[in-house]
Amino acid sequence: MTAVPGSEIFNSRPVDVEALRAGVPAGLRLHTVGQDLVDGLDPLTYEVVRHRLWSITDEMGETLKRMSGSVVVTEANDFDFAICDEVGQEVQIGLYNTFLSASLDLAVYWTLQHRAENPGIADGDMFLCNDPWVGGGLHQNDATVFAPIFFDGQLFSWSSAVAHQLDVGGVAPGSWTPRAQDVFWESLPTPPIKVVRDNVLQRDVAEMWTRRSRTPMLLSLDLRAKVGANITAQTRMRRLLDAYGPDTVKAVMKRIMDDAEQRLRAKLRELPDGTWRATGYQEHSGQGDRGLYKIELAMTKTHDRLVFDFRGTDAQTGMINCPYSGVRAGIMSALLPVLAGDIPWAGGGLMRCFDIIADEGTMINASFPAAVGKGPVGPAWAAGNLVNECLAKMLDSRPHSRRAVQSVCAGTFDMVALAGVDQRRTPFVSLVMDTMAGGYGAGVDRDGVDTGGMFVIPMGRAPDAEMTEFTSPVLLLWRREEIDSGGPGTQRGGVSGSVCLVPHDTPAPLGAVFSGSGKTTSQNTGLAGGYPGNSQLDIVLRGAAARQALAAGRIPKDLAEVGGTRDVMGGEVETGISLDDAVFVHWQSGGGYGDPLHRDPEAVATDVREARVSPAAATDVYGVVLDDAGQVAAEATRARRAVLRTERRTAAGLDGGGEQPAGHPDVDGEQLDDNQVLGADGTVRCRHCGTDLGDLGEHYLAQLPRVQIPPSGAGPHVWADPSTYIDRDVVFRQVLCPGCATALLSQVVPADHPLPADVLGAGGHCAH
Repeated sequence: MTAVPGSEIFNSRPVDVEALRAGVPAGLRLHTVGQDLVDGLDPLTYEVVRHRLWSITDEMGETLKRMSGSVVVTEANDFDFAICDEVGQEVQIGLYNTFLSASLDLAVYWTLQHRAENPGIADGDMFLCNDPWVGGGLHQNDATVFAPIFFDGQLFSWSSAVAHQLDVGGVAPGSWTPRAQDVFWESLPTPPIKVVRDNVLQRDVAEMWTRRSRTPMLLSLDLRAKVGANITAQTRMRRLLDAYGPDTVKAVMKRIMDDAEQRLRAKLRELPDGTWRATGYQEHSGQGDRGLYKIELAMTKTHDRLVFDFRGTDAQTGMINCPYSGVRAGIMSALLPVLAGDIPWAGGGLMRCFDIIADEGTMINASFPAAVGKGPVGPAWAAGNLVNECLAKMLDSRPHSRRAVQSVCAGTFDMVALAGVDQRRTPFVSLVMDTMAGGYGAGVDRDGVDTGGMFVIPMGRAPDAEMTEFTSPVLLLWRREEIDSGGPGTQRGGVSGSVCLVPHDTPAPLGAVFSGSGKTTSQNTGLAGGYPGNSQLDIVLRGAAARQALAAGRIPKDLAEVGGTRDVMGGEVETGISLDDAVFVHWQSGGGYGDPLHRDPEAVATDVREARVSPAAATDVYGVVLDDAGQVAAEATRARRAVLRTERRTAAGLDGGGEQPAGHPDVDGEQLDDNQVLGADGTVRCRHCGTDLGDLGEHYLAQLPRVQIPPSGAGPHVWADPSTYIDRDVVFRQVLCPGCATALLSQVVPADHPLPADVLGAGGHCAH
């Protein structure tokens, strides 16, 4: 696709802050302070003002939630907000959808560059933006209202509020269509436009904005909620400035960013230098497509800096693209909880610690006018998964940082949009937000949290079932956790859930859009031999028997009782839902950590009792045999695990038995992950049996025995037949210790997927 001439001015990029400051017109006075004031802050004042700033951002969120009428905001918390300094650097972001907040600064940078002279930036102004190439959001449904905050005639700071909007126009309800060939099929991107002038909402701009929507009242209310959130920020900030003075408050803001930067750099200096690699995939670039598209990442850490290099990623295609704001958000969504969990989330400081290399015209840095509707939950989310995987492997190789390791959470958001006429006989558009309850990835010493949420939305949540039924013409047959869904491992990934619903109290069939990834290749990757979590699965049950069952006083408990013909939805589908159909949505769980054959049998028995693991999976995947009372049969378990190891060895072409490794406490060296240690001689050995695996600096995984079998070998939670969706061969691949057949790596990937080729620098080491 050829870029549109003239569109390049809308492409946001990282800016040189001092150059940006110097380019601001002289009539727009920026407030700043010198480093001497920042360094001279007393600790008490710093902490008091820092917490006041946090309180202001928190109150912005409360204002937005209380004013909004959208379930996406009020129930699912798919919104966020930020306080930025005078040039847009993020000082404090909210804890709701951090994905969204990672691009708010880009919109301010662009506005200072392109709006300062005409129409100007003045006290009492607010700007509206839903252009993901500019920033402030990741696709057109993410609409931002941001405002300059003036004090004593100077531009002191900015506030921003962003939320997902259910419908902002386009050819399909929800502004999201698998048929999109370019952005003109989707909602119109609107670069920053002045929606409030001199503290008055501009009716012409507001009506231009809401006119595009199928749900104009909701969009109008959310617009005013964002304006209200910014008014809250302005009011509270001016009280703070009156109390402490602008110089002190600005010094604190700059100190917050400096502190975040310095603490992250200090943490990076304690970790090994090197390069870690990961490759992920997106299925289906649009309706009817059966392709598989690659995203590549090489993460290099040198001293106190990271470089995220996405070269090798496939070209932009169909509607599974994101602009630069998306890949940046993906990086931040992983970096914040994994590396900065104990550091202030000041994006303006943290983002000084990394660089991004992403070729323009690719899926993760798409050029206008590419379709980008799926950007946040497609390539941007996938990029975050790859960053999570690389960061985890780096952290796993140092004892002091291993507790921060976490396998990939939830894989991605399973986007299901429904639209039609509601029970009040008015148009409606809704998302199935129950999928917010994804499973968290396992850590080195703990299972993942079951239906714990989404990695990128720390405060996200699934809505109350009653609220879903109140706001949409549907009836939920069930919403529950799904057995066997969590990625198997020494530590199990958190399980995911499913929901089954039917149209209810509506006079007409519904329209639906299904958009998801991870139906064939795993998005929710495991670590250190841990298995991936479950495949995403969406089914429309055509001509279901649910209505008849309910009329007879029975609530269907499973798909067999729901009945009908099962129509398995592909990755990108736009379809109709008749009044007799049912919709089944099974979203993704967390990946496992470590070989499941090393999981404590008692933990498996507990999982079976609590319906997290089935008895069959306990035997076939974990090698744990339970007696009739549900207790571990120790001898039978040892025998079963020996059989499973023998099966692995046979499949990998190895000779010998599969006895339980006794463990080698005399295997000296530094632990690299759950299975590997590094000896003083630079040799990597199996932690369980002492077998030499390779030498430091070599790509030794590629030389070790491996198994490639059908995806069903990963367990009942993985879709067994990839040909349902794509035309590529997909396998369950394991790389094994040649001594004890412990799984060092477990993946559900295309048959030609490359093995990791991670390389560590001097003073570092290679764990994978």
